[in-house]
Amino acid sequence: MKLSYEQVRHIAWLARLGLSEEEVEKFSLQLSNILESFEILKQVDTANVPPATHTIPLQNVFRKDDVAESYSQAEILSNAPKQEGNCFKVQAILE
Repeated sequence: MKLSYEQVRHIAWLARLGLSEEEVEKFSLQLSNILESFEILKQVDTANVPPATHTIPLQNVFRKDDVAESYSQAEILSNAPKQEGNCFKVQAILE
């Protein structure tokens, strides 16, 4: 499928692109090649291909979380210069 000069100009206008004459010619050829590739792909029979088929096997790529020992709340608050209940007390920075 070959795109015309006007079609490329219209696509550029929709994308809000200012194209020179050379760029219109260049993109006309490139976009036409892309559309021809899609026409070839349309001919592939995908009737027996299940949805979400992957070319490589899927595996979990996340590492296992290592739970480290934590300090108790009393130990953490023991370092606070000021406390209020179970929280650090800090000076207000907003008025």
